[in-house]
Amino acid sequence: MHYEIVDAEDAYDGYFRIRRYRVRHAQFEGGMGPELDREVFERGHSVGVLPYDPARDEVVLVEQFRVGALEAPRGPWLMEVIAGIIEPGESPEAVARRESVEEANCELADVLSICRYLVSPGGTSEQVHLYCARTDTSNLGGVHGLAEEGEDIRVHVVSFDEAMAMVDDGTIHAAMPLIALQWLALNRERVRSLWGAD
Repeated sequence: MHYEIVDAEDAYDGYFRIRRYRVRHAQFEGGMGPELDREVFERGHSVGVLPYDPARDEVVLVEQFRVGALEAPRGPWLMEVIAGIIEPGESPEAVARRESVEEANCELADVLSICRYLVSPGGTSEQVHLYCARTDTSNLGGVHGLAEEGEDIRVHVVSFDEAMAMVDDGTIHAAMPLIALQWLALNRERVRSLWGAD
């Protein structure tokens, strides 16, 4: 399958960037389709990590204000996993470890890859690297984040069952924590065995 970028330019370049493309692509029944004008939201690629204490069967979730959820039924404070943007030259696992300290004062031990996925490829280029990581939740909690970045992040340590109840009742309704917690639900016994908690 072939595609052609006819033209590309920045439509907006601020906190984030919007790139405007004129493209053509091959069609399934043959030939090239018409030129299409499309905007793509460029925010970089990101990492999410669900810290899990296999001995206590607890996970670490963070709560913070999200401007993209202003119109969400439950409002703009979301329960999420720890997350951050990949900086140039930084590995996804390094981001997971850095953000865990910055957002939750949480040190990670073993890190397992859950998946890599496209967030919404019809309008953004962002890819997420998602992890589950072993941690000790015994002394975690409080409010954290980098003041210079305007972060105000409340850390929640909850049992696995409590977290899944939040999935069931809609308290957790962002994609990243939903994917991470559903993965843990499917793999929990294997993870606990791997990390010596069974």
